[in-house]
Amino acid sequence: PQDEAAERLRAGLADRVARDIATTVDGEQVAVAPAQAGLSVDHEASVAEAGGEESWDPVRLWNYFTGGEVFDAEVEVDEATYNTFLAGLDEQHGATARDGAVAFDGAQIDTTEARAGRALDPSDTLTALEGAFLEEDPEVVALETVEVQPDIDASDVQEALDGFASPAVAAPVTLTFEGSDVKVFPADYTAALTLVPTDGELVPTLDPARLNEVVGAKITQGAPVDATVALVGGRPQVVPAKPGVTFDPAELEAGFLAAVAAPQGERTLALTATVAKPDFTTREARDLRVRERVSTFTTYFPYAEYRNVNIGRAAEIVDGTLLKPGETFSLNDTVGERTEANGFTKGYVINDGILVQDLGGGVSQMATTLFNAMFFAGLEDIEHKPHSFYIDRYPVGREATVAWGAVDLRFRNDTPYGVLIDTSFTDSTPSSSGAVTVTMYSTKHWDITTTTGERHNLTQPETRRIDSLTCHPNEGFGGFDIDVVRYFRPVGENTETREDEVFSTTYIPSDTVIC
Repeated sequence: PQDEAAERLRAGLADRVARDIATTVDGEQVAVAPAQAGLSVDHEASVAEAGGEESWDPVRLWNYFTGGEVFDAEVEVDEATYNTFLAGLDEQHGATARDGAVAFDGAQIDTTEARAGRALDPSDTLTALEGAFLEEDPEVVALETVEVQPDIDASDVQEALDGFASPAVAAPVTLTFEGSDVKVFPADYTAALTLVPTDGELVPTLDPARLNEVVGAKITQGAPVDATVALVGGRPQVVPAKPGVTFDPAELEAGFLAAVAAPQGERTLALTATVAKPDFTTREARDLRVRERVSTFTTYFPYAEYRNVNIGRAAEIVDGTLLKPGETFSLNDTVGERTEANGFTKGYVINDGILVQDLGGGVSQMATTLFNAMFFAGLEDIEHKPHSFYIDRYPVGREATVAWGAVDLRFRNDTPYGVLIDTSFTDSTPSSSGAVTVTMYSTKHWDITTTTGERHNLTQPETRRIDSLTCHPNEGFGGFDIDVVRYFRPVGENTETREDEVFSTTYIPSDTVIC
């Protein structure tokens, strides 16, 4: 019977199937387990091939009774197992071929040199192993690695350099949006370029999302953005204007690779677009000559959470304000109404000579700090109102209060330069004072000095008894008059002269309040 013949064949070949195949790889001895190489015997198929089935075919009978023929056993190869085994041999005894590559690092080109490898030929190796697998007395199989060429060789790398990579970093590409030109530079746009190995070549490939980011940094898709001045790394720098452009991104993507590879003088891509120009241009921003610190002033305040909230919020809103020549700053217009929706909370304010709670309490600390920064920058005082009674954490005679809809702090930039207002803020804690700083950047126009006179016209506090749940007790102190003088000395290109400016302040007494 056929299955009995298959069992006899299995038993007869058991020793050969189980033994290792002796090989050398480039002269180094390697024992190969047939099962690890994916080799096995199909015993049933071997018996069938040898005629191991019932048949009355005269040819079959003649062959059987006259001695028959010699057949090799049917060897099966598991391709997945064999490929894994061969990869392991190549990794251990060969060398992986390395494709050449070209990549961008900003405006620089990085190349990877192609390198040939060595590996066993899959077909020849399998034939040799199959031949020795079931031999009764096999010889050592000598396997030799052969050189393997990379898919991307040196000529492919050079072709990619000459045809695309070198032109790509040679010069910027000019995008023309209906007469408005925008230059994009290699250091920016190469992040959107990749040379991808495809069918033995390095093919330029574009990342549309990255390209749109690069172009979006130069323009605004929609409304234009005016130029301005901002602190960068602690120094004032012009932030360029951006034209507002509406265009088809697909049109940009379709033509950009060709523009990148074009020679100098032809690196222009015209796009169908609608352009809106900014009102304040980059040149106009540079003409403001905001270059140096012209004043800075810091005030400190005791711990109260409402002060942290309100002073910090006002500082946040004012930060980055740019005053052009002739423009007037208004604290109320800039900060807005002190409401909860605008980020403010209730705190103490002075009303009718006593402390009461109201939204925005503490914002006068910001007003005083701004006033002093303006004072020493030499800007024109338009409107300021000192507190009704003196608060000793403020410079006497050089402080200001504000109240929404009633009292404002306003000053005018009467210099020929722009003025950038920068703020910084530190929270107060139960164990430390808070601080707010206002720094103004411009081109120095005046050197400012000041003197403070003696207190005069002293007045005494009264005692007030208040029957109210909102009463805040207070230990009173006297009032007085004070004169502060601001002196102007021209510096730099300034040839103006200005008379000394006197600020006269009358502080009423702070009454003692008994609740």
